[in-house]
Amino acid sequence: MKRRSTLLTTTALALTLTLPLGLTACGSGSDSGGSGADDTLVVGATAVPAGEVLTYIKDHLADDAGLSLEIREFTDYVVPNTALQEGSLDANLYQNKPYLEDFNEAKGTDLVPVADAYLPPMGVYSKQVSGVADLPDGATVAVPNDTTNEGRALRLLAAEGIITLKKDAGTDASPADITANPKNLTFKELEPAQLPRSLDDVAAAVINNNFAQDAGLSPAKDAVLLESAKDNPYANVLAVKKGDEDDPRIAELVELLGSAEVRTFIEDTYKGSVLPVTPA
Repeated sequence: MKRRSTLLTTTALALTLTLPLGLTACGSGSDSGGSGADDTLVVGATAVPAGEVLTYIKDHLADDAGLSLEIREFTDYVVPNTALQEGSLDANLYQNKPYLEDFNEAKGTDLVPVADAYLPPMGVYSKQVSGVADLPDGATVAVPNDTTNEGRALRLLAAEGIITLKKDAGTDASPADITANPKNLTFKELEPAQLPRSLDDVAAAVINNNFAQDAGLSPAKDAVLLESAKDNPYANVLAVKKGDEDDPRIAELVELLGSAEVRTFIEDTYKGSVLPVTPA
């Protein structure tokens, strides 16, 4: 099956919800520009978890930090970046670095990540085994068929020693980059949204966080292998337009995103289905 560009599929984002195309606004500001006369920081986000994390910061931490924060919620994965590039947002939070890099390359934008915020972890799910080490010889494992997520799935299996990838295999790794496959696994490439439904037909499937939860699976409870947040390139990031990295309002939001309070909020709210990336 032909593998598709990350910009041609919404699943390049490690989000926790699939959402229909559209845009909604949260807050009292207009859509005519980014920061207003009151020096409010306008941040675009998808509703969950980004919008919820930012709302927690706005309601509990921003005032004490002297930060005026406006959140604009989007139900689309392209508009938050184009709005940031055009200046109607000061920052956004919803995407991972590989997606952002692909977006910049495809769209000619110059957006940069300034901080990791949290990780919606990808996981391996199975109705046949309780751990990936128990996969039988010759088993079939379903993986996403788009470039970023297939590479991410294979890297997850490689980190557990189930397969070995070429040393120079990057985030776009494919089965062609496998150099050792001691269990003789067969990889079945499927549309990411179809992966949960494949569990009756394959030994295991590597599924994005959003599609797992949409199918009623709990990443924390049901995954037989789950990504770690440590040094994970797929963490969702706070992004700004190049040149705005030193904006003091951005620096303040970065500090709040990395605070102990936000870490506790993520842990208590998502109970392992979304992982904080800041040290405990």
